[in-house]
Amino acid sequence: MAEKRNIFLVGPMGAGKSTIGRHLAQMLHLDFYDSDHEIEARSGADIAWVFDVEGEEGFRVREARVIEELTEKQGIVLATGGGSVNSKDIRNRLSARGIVVYLETTIDKQVARTQRDKRRPLLQVNDPREVLENLAEERNPLYTEIADLVIRTDDQSAKVVASQIVERLGF
Repeated sequence: MAEKRNIFLVGPMGAGKSTIGRHLAQMLHLDFYDSDHEIEARSGADIAWVFDVEGEEGFRVREARVIEELTEKQGIVLATGGGSVNSKDIRNRLSARGIVVYLETTIDKQVARTQRDKRRPLLQVNDPREVLENLAEERNPLYTEIADLVIRTDDQSAKVVASQIVERLGF
């Protein structure tokens, strides 16, 4: 592998992008980044606060800037925010600058994995399942559109999924 390739993980909340991304980066000896963590580090506040103060639109501007910068790097694994694919610019950037892996999961798994997580502003509602279903309807086609590889994460550990990605990509 002369030039180090980038791997960008996309998918819904609760698909395991951050956890799987860490394992994947470790296995491939690449640097790992999480766009949400980068936003928090740069703004000095958590995502919920950014949403509160700047709204989703302000958050998406920050997210686009962070993803633009991170995708210019070489040899990284990047876990993107679930909604980042709503931006055509971000979808184009991810497609052009690396291998896009869509981590697919069911609504049931998403609900189970996110129900106690207070750091997800879009789910702080009475019926998070309904929100997740609406987001899936809107975003799943966008994940599929840019995916070079689709992996289901439902009943496997993060380490097993990371191994499958390595194997399927032939690294």
